[in-house]
Amino acid sequence: MVDTTFLTWPFFTDRHRALADAIERWSAANLPVDHANVDAACRNLVARLGRDGWLAHTAPDPDAPSPLDVRTLCLMRETLARHDGLADFAFAMQGLGAGPISLFGNAEQRAWLKRTRTGATIAAFALTEQKSGSDVANIAMTAQRDGNGYLIDGEKTWISNGGIADLYVVFARTGEGLGAKGLSAFLVPGDITGLTVAERLDVIAPHPLARLKFDRVRVPASAMIGAPGEGFKIAMATLDVFRATVGAAALGFARRALDEAVVRSRTRELFGGPLSKLQMVQGHIADMAVDVDAAALLVYRAAWTKDSGAPRVTREASMAKLFATDRAQQVIDKAVQIHGGDGVRHGHIVERLYREIRALRIYEGASDVQKIVIARQTLAGA
Repeated sequence: MVDTTFLTWPFFTDRHRALADAIERWSAANLPVDHANVDAACRNLVARLGRDGWLAHTAPDPDAPSPLDVRTLCLMRETLARHDGLADFAFAMQGLGAGPISLFGNAEQRAWLKRTRTGATIAAFALTEQKSGSDVANIAMTAQRDGNGYLIDGEKTWISNGGIADLYVVFARTGEGLGAKGLSAFLVPGDITGLTVAERLDVIAPHPLARLKFDRVRVPASAMIGAPGEGFKIAMATLDVFRATVGAAALGFARRALDEAVVRSRTRELFGGPLSKLQMVQGHIADMAVDVDAAALLVYRAAWTKDSGAPRVTREASMAKLFATDRAQQVIDKAVQIHGGDGVRHGHIVERLYREIRALRIYEGASDVQKIVIARQTLAGA
């Protein structure tokens, strides 16, 4: 039971509706995948998503006939997440890793996109450090000029696709100014000398995550994306695009939880009738439905605003991510409650959703940080 009524909203064109139908049919036929070996599953998902053309939407060339379309990314993440959280992860991280190249890379660097779009190269976005998660300006990794190249030293942590990526976009301090003004972005091949996986990180919803160590990793000057000191701008512009898509993934999880709760409430008998006859359960279902629709409105408003030509959608994207991820957590919690004991049984769909949703309230800007961003944007506007 898939609710597609939202596709009639004015945010979408016939092209978006056709894409939503196509990715739904593909997902129903191909997902979920076996998660027993997460690394192998992600490699396989990237290859299949590339083979069947879906990764072409993640990072088109700026002069391509179909430029980067955030509504498309959101529709795909919502659908993939509803079917399989790991499939959403594989798609999203390919886009996030290739995003800086697509948005800011030169012609030579954009040659990598031919490989990321086909799934031949797995991409990663290496921004976070132990003391600089949401505080990007506090990055400590250095990239010192060395002849016609740079030497990169330091560590990155909580890096998605860490350990399986073929290409990393790495942000390091080049010292053009203090704080955010002294950061630059570099393309770093995954097999380069001096780059090692210091630690694989296990989380409640398994994904390929790692702490990476860079020991005098030498890259040519041509590896720099954009100009020296533009790293912060590149990181924020990329997150501006992809932050709304995190809300879309949360929306996919919430829709699946609502669907499962509706089926459960109609089929589970209690006190001589289905759960759906109990007013308290009806109250839960009503709250869940409202939260899903409200989240969808914020997510697709942010995506539509960006696609309509807005240079930045910081406020809109932060609102979408904050509301959609926080409310999805509540929707899924209600679904667990309606399922009773089955809701906490390992491997049950709502139990998996319960584990999947929690990280989305942290990565790409924690919920508390989104509130700060929204407040500052609102105060500045006033």
